[in-house]
Amino acid sequence: MADPYSTLGVARSASEAEIKSAYRKLAKELHPDRNRDNPKAAEKFSAATNAYDLLSDKDKRARFDRGEIDADGNPAAPFGFGGGGGRGQSGGGFDTGGADFGDIFEGLFGGAGRRGGGGGFGGFGRQAPPQKGANVTYRLAVQFIDAATLAPQRITLQDGKTIDLKLPAGVESGTQMRLSGKGQAGPGGAGDAIVTIDVKPHAFFTRDGDNVLLDLPITLNEAVSGGKVKVPTVDGPVMLGVPAGTASGKTLRLRGRGFTGKDGQRGDQLVTLHIDVPADDPAIRSLVESWQDQRAVRAHLGV
Repeated sequence: MADPYSTLGVARSASEAEIKSAYRKLAKELHPDRNRDNPKAAEKFSAATNAYDLLSDKDKRARFDRGEIDADGNPAAPFGFGGGGGRGQSGGGFDTGGADFGDIFEGLFGGAGRRGGGGGFGGFGRQAPPQKGANVTYRLAVQFIDAATLAPQRITLQDGKTIDLKLPAGVESGTQMRLSGKGQAGPGGAGDAIVTIDVKPHAFFTRDGDNVLLDLPITLNEAVSGGKVKVPTVDGPVMLGVPAGTASGKTLRLRGRGFTGKDGQRGDQLVTLHIDVPADDPAIRSLVESWQDQRAVRAHLGV
């Protein structure tokens, strides 16, 4: 059973930020979409996700560090317990050989291992609480525009039931959502469903932090004379004012048309204009032959 710290490649003293950073790095390297021909990568990705699930939960991490649960989140059986015919066993008990196991059992049972009144290990025989069912992991592909607008997503669980998910602010590929009680059933209640988000790329939008980037072609007339042009955004098309005399490469900003950040504020859409000049157009050729631009437009480059 792999140690979750070793799986993520971090020290046991690692901070929450270091654990998250290590998982994000592994998730990018091992993502199934990048390793379609490497089944071992999918196994490593799943192991990294399970390790992060445990270490990102403060309570689970603390219990694991104390030896109360294993890397899968299951209760860890103390050594020597439940075995038959151990060394020095007599009269139904077992011989400690004179050693004080109080601190050891205290670590394993969260304080129940101290010697109690009346002899023996006080609380040693106390039964552990019923075990919850196992967690179930899912991957949910989310369209770029849905992620930007936080559109509700429908997911079908292993029991065939469908639920609508509300995407969290700051959602990105690798974001995990925990659905309490939607995992496998168990004596102590159902486990959880862990949903990992995979934001799909878009045909012409790209993401830069919370901003959305777009390269927009404009005609020579629109660049020279200026005017209003229709621009696609994640919220639908809008009209954008192009200043007269616009040069190719100029970037205009549409505020509040980007992704919603973790602070609840939306980023912007940055529109970079590119003048699309038709090839071999006789009218344009005639125009430029009768006009010459005398500016030294490359002087700043030293040529």
